[in-house]
Amino acid sequence: MIRLGEFELHAVTDGFFRLDGGAMFGIVPKVAWERVAPADEKNRITLSLTNLLLKAHGNNILVDTGIGTKHDAKFVDMYAVVHPPTTPESLAKIGVKPEDVNFVVLSHLHFDHAGGATILRDGELVPTYPNATYLIQEGMWREAQESNPRTKGSYMPDDFLPLQKAGRVKLIRGDYEIVPGVRCVLTGGHVKHHQVVRMESRGEKAIYWADLLPTTAHIKPAWVMGYDLYPHEVASLKQQLVAEAMRERWVNVFEHDPNVCMARISDDRKGGFALEPLEKVTR
Repeated sequence: MIRLGEFELHAVTDGFFRLDGGAMFGIVPKVAWERVAPADEKNRITLSLTNLLLKAHGNNILVDTGIGTKHDAKFVDMYAVVHPPTTPESLAKIGVKPEDVNFVVLSHLHFDHAGGATILRDGELVPTYPNATYLIQEGMWREAQESNPRTKGSYMPDDFLPLQKAGRVKLIRGDYEIVPGVRCVLTGGHVKHHQVVRMESRGEKAIYWADLLPTTAHIKPAWVMGYDLYPHEVASLKQQLVAEAMRERWVNVFEHDPNVCMARISDDRKGGFALEPLEKVTR
């Protein structure tokens, strides 16, 4: 747990999975990225599924939900999904039950971020967090249901349509303050309506990067993913925001880094970046 002013930041894990290393690093040559992310025999690299439980002003705010548990054996094998723990099991370790969650922010609706938003119970798909308001960008909601041939495999309607059926969705437009000091910030880049969560309490700041900066290896502006629909936007946003994060000493939460989930970023005085780990990924 990291204390941010009056807030508490808890990294909660939904386990691990694997994706193709080439896709995760786009045009970066394998000889470069494999030094920091070794690939298996199928060219897949290990990624964490780190979500954030933020305690702020008496609210439990969960940012992203992981892959979840409703997938079949073929899916689990393809992506080498490792459970336990699941996000609800990780929350239980800090004394938070699913019904205690007040808000769930979904950075976007790709299956590794929104899969844990719903759960199969008594043969029916229902919200995993039954009392929570799920905050989703309105444009993202449309984007996920009007996906093109390149992106349709990343969206699974079972992850989000049951939320609407249960009346738990709040569609937002652009930046949105959840509670004082905690806001969703529309960034685009990875997908058109991708959002991050920024936090500030007593002058201390933090950011949950989601897929704008998925691992510590992606801190370099030019290291963008093949999955990014707008790579030039991602590179520009990272250059701007990482400079701000270094200057103001933000706590950075990395969703997919297999080793470090929270860290500060500093200048290594050699034209690069140095990492100051605050919390490692639970294994």
